[in-house]
Amino acid sequence: MIKVEVVYALPQQATSLSVDVAEGSTAEQVVLQSGILDKCPEIDPTNLTLGIWNRTCKGHQVVREGDRVEIYRPLIADPKAARRNRAEKAKQEGRANPVTGGRPLK
Repeated sequence: MIKVEVVYALPQQATSLSVDVAEGSTAEQVVLQSGILDKCPEIDPTNLTLGIWNRTCKGHQVVREGDRVEIYRPLIADPKAARRNRAEKAKQEGRANPVTGGRPLK
């Protein structure tokens, strides 16, 4: 048996569980065995995005002693679209050059 941590975080609260699992267990198996799905019903077990120590991984990734399996929430905004919107707003407000998008010449 190996000891692994399972973590799920919301903006105001984080849930962390320490679990003993069989050696050779996958990240997805660890999440299902941990009982975190009962504590956090908002997690969709059919659509898990997982990571181990801040690096995304597939559900079939085998975990090792001391790993921290993280359950990621879906993004609420597309990062590229958000940056594009900020750039357009800066152009409209005169904080950016309307042609190049760079800083205006003073």
